[in-house]
Amino acid sequence: MDSAEGPVTVRLTEVEAYEGQADPASHAFRGPTRRTAVMFGPPGRLYVYLSYGLHWCANVVCQPDGTAGAVLLRAGEVVDGIALARSRRPAARTDRDLARGPARLTAALGLTGGDDGIDLLDPGGRVRLTVCGGVPGIHTGPRVGISTAAELPWRFWVAEAPSVSQFRPGRPRRTDPAPSGRAMITKPAGGDRED
Repeated sequence: MDSAEGPVTVRLTEVEAYEGQADPASHAFRGPTRRTAVMFGPPGRLYVYLSYGLHWCANVVCQPDGTAGAVLLRAGEVVDGIALARSRRPAARTDRDLARGPARLTAALGLTGGDDGIDLLDPGGRVRLTVCGGVPGIHTGPRVGISTAAELPWRFWVAEAPSVSQFRPGRPRRTDPAPSGRAMITKPAGGDRED
């Protein structure tokens, strides 16, 4: 990503797929909204959202125009612009932690909601997605921190990459009534990403 401060380049080491309206864990599960419109295409756009009102997270839209689907950028290794990434992530204890996790990766790149919808395939764009050579040892497994459709093996990571997030299974939804005297908040199904 290029900014007035300079460029930061991240080699992706972990991603997670979400299949739009066919995936109850996807933000687009209930159809297009003002927030999720970018997820419905065209492909190659950046979908940026605020997670829990605290952290920006970024996805690459990857389905044909009109069909929702995106890949969450979960982790990466900063390969250029390390000093700038460190200034954006002062809490990172080591360089491997600069982009370890979706919010950390987005912060290291300096992405915000203002970047939502950017064309990642524009060679002159401020934020670009480019393809590197082959990567050996790609693993797949369940997605991290979700409670619906958690069994789908749609998380992909580079074996032995130190920046890969630690796997944390999502907590199952509570279906029994709340114990007497306690309040219970129920979160509706869909859009259940806890990143």
